Amino acid sequence: MRNLVAFPLLGLAVILQSSIVSQVRLLSGYADLLLLILAAWALQERVKSAWHWAVVACAMVGFVSGLPWPAVVIGYLGVIFLAQSLQRRVWQAPLLAMFSVIFIGTLFVHLLSFIVLQILGVPLPLVDVANLITLPSLLLNMLFSIPVYALMRDLARWVYPLEEHE
Repeated sequence: MRNLVAFPLLGLAVILQSSIVSQVRLLSGYADLLLLILAAWALQERVKSAWHWAVVACAMVGFVSGLPWPAVVIGYLGVIFLAQSLQRRVWQAPLLAMFSVIFIGTLFVHLLSFIVLQILGVPLPLVDVANLITLPSLLLNMLFSIPVYALMRDLARWVYPLEEHE
């Protein structure tokens, strides 16, 4: 029952990503709202359904993205793996873990996308991609990571409440 909240939330996030967030550009880069949500959700201590959320997000993004579906799956599942690995090790500094996951995850997803596009024959110079797309996207993701983390922390507390002892 707790996993059902993923469908409307991730559906709304995909709609916001494709309509509003993608229009907030810095040079040619834009924030990845689904990456932020998945990373923040996976970093929550009580959350047990991060992998389920990632699969739902991959399915939804696979329909609206121009990238091949396996690239989206590998990228987002890699972010979940990184977030859960860091959550076990850096549990005393959750915001530091969020920044680390967003930094590494953004670079990983963009590098993966670049490699896939190169394989598909899209000629993109690496320096231009790094300077015009990846670095501005990284900055926007870092900027939006704080409010997204706060929202996902509150959602995790609502979905997984602490049991009160009498």
